[in-house]
Amino acid sequence: MRFDIITIFPDIFSSYFKESIIKRAEEEKLIDIKVHNLRDYTEDKHKTVDDTPYGGGAGMVLKIEPIYNCVNAIKSQILNPKSQTNSKSKIQNYKTRTILFSAKGKKYSQSDAERLSKYNNLILICGRYEGVDERVAEHIADEEISIGDYVLTGGEIPAMVLVDSITRLLPGVLGNAESLKEESFAGIQNSRLPKPGTGGQAKFKIQNFVLEYPQFTKPEDFQGWEVPKVLLSGNHKEIKEWRKGNAKSKM
Repeated sequence: MRFDIITIFPDIFSSYFKESIIKRAEEEKLIDIKVHNLRDYTEDKHKTVDDTPYGGGAGMVLKIEPIYNCVNAIKSQILNPKSQTNSKSKIQNYKTRTILFSAKGKKYSQSDAERLSKYNNLILICGRYEGVDERVAEHIADEEISIGDYVLTGGEIPAMVLVDSITRLLPGVLGNAESLKEESFAGIQNSRLPKPGTGGQAKFKIQNFVLEYPQFTKPEDFQGWEVPKVLLSGNHKEIKEWRKGNAKSKM
């Protein structure tokens, strides 16, 4: 899977992506992360990526032109039939999606991670300053995503969240695939997006979901805080029942 991240601060990603599971996944060519500096796609000598908002107001707004140029360049590269790594059959089956991080976007969930893990390529647009020209959301991005009801200085952290949460779902990334079936939020289906281009509104289905059961490891007794005896019994049936009874549900 390929991730293309558009940002004006490309160095932010270096330390996180060069550690742990993400690093190993990239080394094993299970994922390919490319970070694009938005300033490289400007057309003026000052490499201007933002400007004052029409109608007045505080802050600066990211311009549509460099974002448009960058997204087009990425798509041209990955969908170019003349590329040595692409064939016509591969291009026809290639699934790509462009995501803009926005405070007004749909709140990200595990079901979104599962849905997006089915794509071959995700183009992630990181906003900054006061926001992004609305025409990016209307004409360039396929969807807008928010990772929570709070304000960040930019979309770089949300981009890391998406890359991390999606990468771990890809075949071969985690050594024990069974662990994905029992972890928190597994299998949630809490929303349905409208078909692209229909202009319809997303319909949300709220349901209970189960958080993972409590986990313990050695020592059995630490300062009088003991591991539940059933987990030490070796009785798999009783352990399974205990875990089921101690998993918490959440709306």
